[in-house]
Amino acid sequence: MVTGLKITQTSNKLNTNSIKELSIQISLNGLSFCVLNRSTHTIEFLISEHFDKKLPPFALLEKLKAAFSLYAELQDDFNSVLIIYQNELSTLVPKELFDKDTIADYLKFNSKILKSDYISFDEIAINSSVNVFVPLVNINNYIFENFGSFKYKHASSILVDSILQSNYSSKEEKVVLNLSSGYFEMIALNEGKLQLYNSFEFDTKEDFIYYVLFTMEQLKMSPEQVEVVLSGEIDETSELYQIAYHYIRNVSFIKPGYTFAFEEQSKPSLVHQDYLILNSF
Repeated sequence: MVTGLKITQTSNKLNTNSIKELSIQISLNGLSFCVLNRSTHTIEFLISEHFDKKLPPFALLEKLKAAFSLYAELQDDFNSVLIIYQNELSTLVPKELFDKDTIADYLKFNSKILKSDYISFDEIAINSSVNVFVPLVNINNYIFENFGSFKYKHASSILVDSILQSNYSSKEEKVVLNLSSGYFEMIALNEGKLQLYNSFEFDTKEDFIYYVLFTMEQLKMSPEQVEVVLSGEIDETSELYQIAYHYIRNVSFIKPGYTFAFEEQSKPSLVHQDYLILNSF
């Protein structure tokens, strides 16, 4: 059952001269879709669905099929399609240490993977690293059947790349937290360089703040001094925001890293909540 639904959409306008791109963000807790009209540099469609529990891959595929049947905007012709996998099954490897022939070894020490899992990787040029991750083969097969050629990445590849290219990558110490339901990603920066990327699953706000503060302590970052920047499923009314604000002196929301226009009905209410998918284009 879908327990949360956020829709910002417009009517489907057929324009054969338009160049349109589709990004789909996929996690076991939900789906997000975004359509960019590259010809007008405008976001025409933005939607997120949140589930009340983690779904297995076969059930997630059914949700994906249902969304394509429900929304006419997703039935358009697209010049490019990008799938973004958001899960804990990823790890960053320095490019000079990466060996494609032993790709599974990078994941098996910190992620639970199966012998049958297909393992892929992204190259992150800005810091000469490789992101090894597990995509969902059934999702990839369905997208290929419907769209033909497409690309897929791990969410953390987009997140790390966009943060390192933004003004958050300055000489000051910074921590970026990207939150989803029961899951968050943490990026630590120092002097413009990536110090840490990790992801955490949590059940309570106390779990969340413990992981944040403990990791900062290990990195010798003071909650009295370091700036913590938030993105994803969080706002000022969230208990996660309240507890972060209680223990950390400098807390703010991430600023957009894109320059797209939005059709009036497609403007997100809080741009930091859609930071990842909007920075995927």
